Amino acid sequence: MIYARERYSKLSKGRTQFLETAVECSELTLPYLVQHDLRNKSGSQKLTQPWQSVGAKAVVTLAAKLMLAMLPPQTSFFKIQVRDDKLGEEFDPQMKSELDLSFSKMERTIMDYIAASSDRVVVHQALKHLIVSGNALIFMGKDGLKHFPLQRYVVERDGNGNIIEIVTKELINRKVLGLEPPNPVLQPNDPNVSGSSEDDAEVYTCVKQDPSSGRWTWHQEADDQILPDSRSSAPKSASPWLVLRFNTVDGEDYGRGRVEEFIGDLRSLDGLSQALVEGSAVAAKVVFTVSPSATTKPQTLSQAGNGAIIQGRPEDIGVVQVGKTADFNTAQVLAQGIEKRILDAFLVLNIRQSERTTAEEVRLTQQELEQQLGGIFSLLTVEFLTPYLNRILLVLQRSGQIPKLPKDLTRVKIVAGINALGRGQDKEALIQFITTIAQTMGPEAIGQFLNTDEYVKRLAAAQGIDYLNLIKTQEQMQQESQQQQQAAQQQELLKQTGQLASAPLFDPSKNPEAQEQLQQVAGIAQQQAQ
Repeated sequence: MIYARERYSKLSKGRTQFLETAVECSELTLPYLVQHDLRNKSGSQKLTQPWQSVGAKAVVTLAAKLMLAMLPPQTSFFKIQVRDDKLGEEFDPQMKSELDLSFSKMERTIMDYIAASSDRVVVHQALKHLIVSGNALIFMGKDGLKHFPLQRYVVERDGNGNIIEIVTKELINRKVLGLEPPNPVLQPNDPNVSGSSEDDAEVYTCVKQDPSSGRWTWHQEADDQILPDSRSSAPKSASPWLVLRFNTVDGEDYGRGRVEEFIGDLRSLDGLSQALVEGSAVAAKVVFTVSPSATTKPQTLSQAGNGAIIQGRPEDIGVVQVGKTADFNTAQVLAQGIEKRILDAFLVLNIRQSERTTAEEVRLTQQELEQQLGGIFSLLTVEFLTPYLNRILLVLQRSGQIPKLPKDLTRVKIVAGINALGRGQDKEALIQFITTIAQTMGPEAIGQFLNTDEYVKRLAAAQGIDYLNLIKTQEQMQQESQQQQQAAQQQELLKQTGQLASAPLFDPSKNPEAQEQLQQVAGIAQQQAQ
């Protein structure tokens, strides 16, 4: 039997290079983010602080933008829809608006579930790790999401980049696990790992895919023993273990971060910032010189207060000045150029905050964000958003909060990007479509070619509005139309009757039978109106 501890130790060799790079990237941006192994558990390790804060600002800003684009608050970033090839076979195309309304209610249930959880906090932390180290592991448990940084897990992939095995490592108190004191052979006390002690046990979680069933299975080990009640499994399409990467390189088990792509600029900026800070401190120091043959005593000069009067000659006293102003200016200009490149690369954009800021400026800014992050969104959609939503759907269906959906008839469509509006995109597309028809073919073409009833229903579903008992049915509109026609006919006949009454033929003084004839005409008109 191969223990999880041995597998972790073996797979850690392939992680060393990536971990070392991640630690360096973290030291230039957020030093607390990535450290070696489990040394940060006790918090006693002294961290190296960078000489600039540009890296930290860049990472935090990019993580916030990615978070807003992937999981926008109070806005759907996905939609459930019927497969187009099933419309007409399993479902009547006329039912599309009703199905969209039902799916819209399910989407709101899922969004409420996400909003009530702490998932966004964990995802935001994972995004910072992705930007810095290029890797992150998220476990979707019953109590919510749990994040594993790169120093706490190892992975193995096949040639296509698919996950074969995952092994995590944690330090958990033995009293919580109900374990005996450690065996020194299995768990030697490593002085380099400040977090390890006799009270903590190294707990390994081994995750593999069952080749026969395709299900994901995992268990936990401590002291080379499987912990009781630690075995579990999940379907292949709804694995709770999400191994995330920022950038991928063919043949590598781990990803590459955004910081690694610009680590040269960050190193240069950090070195220039250090030189400018230390040089400025030297230049700011005030040092006086006194001529050896001067009558002015150095002690007298040092003890003199501000505004004091002492005996001496001004030419005997000098001030040491650092003649490095030109060098400082050169370094400052270079540092500003590097800083601008870093901020642009991490999408730290300065939009004019004023009343004159136009919608076109905002649109162009959003377009730039989308162009630069397009590839990142595609990867995160495959490795995070899709399995994340599939897992939530499975949990809500099992709890009965949403009905079970047939997999072969429906699909979940992810709408990711800086303008991740979910069904809001359907609304904008519908409005733009109607506007285009009216502009190109005239307003009368809308009523000629379009089913306005279906258009109103789809527009309501796109905005998440329950249109039941709100929008009139086809029968109600036909009934109202008939009533309006009958009322118009009645008014017309009554008008005609009034005109007949004024005719000479129906004058009672000239025709004694006129009143009776007029009543007969009015009765006929009333019957026709009915």
